[in-house]
Amino acid sequence: MAEFGHHRGLPSAKAPRRQLSVGFVLLPNFTLIAFSAIMDLLRLAADEGDRSRPERCSWSVLAPDLSPIAASCGLQVLPWETFDRPERFDYIVVVGGLIDRGTTYHPKTLDFLRQAAAKGVSIAGVCTGSFALAEAQLMRGRKCCVSWYHLPDLIDRYGDMVPVADQLFVEDGPFITCAGGLAALDLGAWMVERHLGPGRAQKSLHIMVTDKARPAAGAQPQPPSAGAVDDTRVRRAMLLIEQNLSTPQKVDDIAHTVGLSKRQLERVFRKVVGKSIQEFSRDLRVFYGLWLLANSDKTITIVATESGFSDISHFNRLFRATFGCAPSVIRREGPEAMKALIRRWQATQTSPVPAKLATMDAPLPEWTAAIDPPGPASGASRPEADLATPGFLQRERRPYI
Repeated sequence: MAEFGHHRGLPSAKAPRRQLSVGFVLLPNFTLIAFSAIMDLLRLAADEGDRSRPERCSWSVLAPDLSPIAASCGLQVLPWETFDRPERFDYIVVVGGLIDRGTTYHPKTLDFLRQAAAKGVSIAGVCTGSFALAEAQLMRGRKCCVSWYHLPDLIDRYGDMVPVADQLFVEDGPFITCAGGLAALDLGAWMVERHLGPGRAQKSLHIMVTDKARPAAGAQPQPPSAGAVDDTRVRRAMLLIEQNLSTPQKVDDIAHTVGLSKRQLERVFRKVVGKSIQEFSRDLRVFYGLWLLANSDKTITIVATESGFSDISHFNRLFRATFGCAPSVIRREGPEAMKALIRRWQATQTSPVPAKLATMDAPLPEWTAAIDPPGPASGASRPEADLATPGFLQRERRPYI
């Protein structure tokens, strides 16, 4: 079992004043990477080099009792203390992980979260840790960031919040919710920068061999698109395409891998997906290029190559045909422009006759009002997650091999 350095934690005699204190609440089957990413950022920011003394930062692992808590990978972590005085901390970070329909939360955990909220302590829900905040009735009417994978679970369980699945993390009042995974690293860097300054955050990231943190509004990577496809051969073909976007495979090779002839695969793929394999691959690659343009510093030439296009002119032509603007516009305007373009694309897909909009070449800030498609017939607003999910990706997502 892991105690994660509880035996260390001795500040030096001339330790600087602590500027950041975090209490971790690990839910059963929590994701280890989400916990360790934030923990290591605090550890490295707290001291000089990587000596790991809690001088500028302090942390603790809290639980209803001192029984070991199992991560989703099987590793067990011993809590350091039971719940007490949440006002000691600048943040309570709740780390979730695996869930199912029978998942419940310890009453003492929910009570502790309510106490922390009443004391004005900031609370962060990481991965499905946000579900515990919702269960404690702390998130009504608030934005709640969740990974694309767990978006259907969130909507099914809690209909009284605003789901966000197109960002890495979201701050809404005293509550921060994070998609989990490596986005926890970005959240940890945000916390350190807010309390200790950008130098400390950058120092920690450099020691962890990464160059910079992504902003809260950075887009989540695109999800797999085959979750609701029942035909296992088609699911495998879709997965092969998605795993090889930079180097597209020949249809013959994909068909051989899934155990079909080329003609058989083409026929069943079009029947199930509604488009040819080539069209499906092209759509994925152009949307991947869109995501890279908005969320990386790569040149447009490199983006085209990494998206599987043989030359930049081919990428530019297809990008303009799909979105009505040049890739350079997204490079200039960033993630918000990406969301606007996807809204625009959705509007043309859902119209009975795809319309050429009068604002085709309008500057980006004008697009949002001009292309925002009407919501559902009931008048309810469309979840923010839809803005980052093209029509052919609008399916329930689950593992498919």
